[in-house]
Amino acid sequence: MKTAVLGGGLSGLSAGYYLLRRFGNPLTIYEASPRVGGWIRTEARRDRDFIFETGPRTIRPVGIPGANTLEMMEELQLPLKPIPRSHVAARNRMLYAKGQLCMLPNSPRGLFGVKPPFTQPLYKALLHDLSTGRTLASNEDESIYSFAERRFGKEIADYAISPMICGICAGDAKQISVRFLMEGLFEKEQKYGGVLKGILYARFKDNVDEKKPGLFAQDQPKLYAQALQEKWAMYSIEGGLEVLPRAMRKYLDQHNVNVQLSNACQTLTFSKSGVRMSLRNADVPVDHVVSSLPAYKLAPLLKPQHPSLCEQLLEIPYVNVVVVNIQYNGNQLKQDGFGLLVPPVEKLPILGVIFDSCCFDMNGNTVLTVMMGGHWFDQWFGHQPSQKQILDIAKKYVREILDIQEEPKFSRVHILPKCIPQYTVGHKERVKRIRKYLKDYKLPLSLCGAAFDGVGINDVILSARRQVDAIP
Repeated sequence: MKTAVLGGGLSGLSAGYYLLRRFGNPLTIYEASPRVGGWIRTEARRDRDFIFETGPRTIRPVGIPGANTLEMMEELQLPLKPIPRSHVAARNRMLYAKGQLCMLPNSPRGLFGVKPPFTQPLYKALLHDLSTGRTLASNEDESIYSFAERRFGKEIADYAISPMICGICAGDAKQISVRFLMEGLFEKEQKYGGVLKGILYARFKDNVDEKKPGLFAQDQPKLYAQALQEKWAMYSIEGGLEVLPRAMRKYLDQHNVNVQLSNACQTLTFSKSGVRMSLRNADVPVDHVVSSLPAYKLAPLLKPQHPSLCEQLLEIPYVNVVVVNIQYNGNQLKQDGFGLLVPPVEKLPILGVIFDSCCFDMNGNTVLTVMMGGHWFDQWFGHQPSQKQILDIAKKYVREILDIQEEPKFSRVHILPKCIPQYTVGHKERVKRIRKYLKDYKLPLSLCGAAFDGVGINDVILSARRQVDAIP
């Protein structure tokens, strides 16, 4: 079977990897830009012994998705940099709220006593969940904010859940679907009548064993077993996360997969014999297309033949994110940890700050990543913010929140347009309808990637695997 993959980001490269394993050649990946990796981008400052990450920087080795990624890491023989659960970056996570830096509880003891920004002990939120019955039908959806407020109270929704959603997808928890992004918690409520009840039953009654993920023909990946044994909280790769897409491209090249850069698909035409792709210099017939393109980029390729499918894809909104990487000489942080998030209720232009140099050794430098924009990009930055304007805002809040008064020695400003899909209420059903359309019309087209199956690195890799496995 002659197959084409649209997009050379992590999801597209993963689709190529799994297509190669399942079908072999011929296989071509088409990427519109001059590089692979999508939003994953590492800038290494060899002369200064630190790196900047524009996109994601760590991966969590959790459950089937985490095991699946580690299986790929194992085959690619990549040098990993694990962070154990005992590491300060795994234990210390903070909020900036009510004018102060607040440490989030990292042990059961933290549920008792009143810790800012909360005005009552957190165990009372758990009691609220235990005393609140199931109030939503299993076929309904609601926002994560509404779900959290209903189960745990408004304070938890404002100061715990909302900033977490900012960190996951730069989105507004009042719009993001609980059935899509927190499906496990939603299902526990539906099955057991409460989130806490569901967690306890799942642990003690259902005998769920994450040590045996059911995706692998033989034993679980060795790296996954190692991660469980050594209690990894997260990990990265020596040299930065962009090493992963580069290694995948090298692997694909070595196995005669054709990766074409700066060659965007312009139209897709479906017929009984397959698909005809209109490219920069040629029309290419293939038997099947796997698209890892963002929904808004795929939509116009389908519009001439399938306008209603185009409209459904365009229902998935995206947000712009601003990333500012900053480096200072010496250790400038008063409190170590993974970083901090800012609840939207604070009405500040930043989403959070990641303490990169706490997560990984940066040779005596303090390296921070300031995240801004997302759902609130237009509100804070308008249509054409200057890099100086953005950098000044980032430095202002680093000074105010972290009390770093020095000027940074090195910085980078990146505006990432329409980089993260927003899983608004009804998203799970929306994706079902899109994939049902493909099935009903028997289109030789598979869709994988962040728009359909989740925003994390594990999510997009597993999305590619499952969509390739589902090809007839």
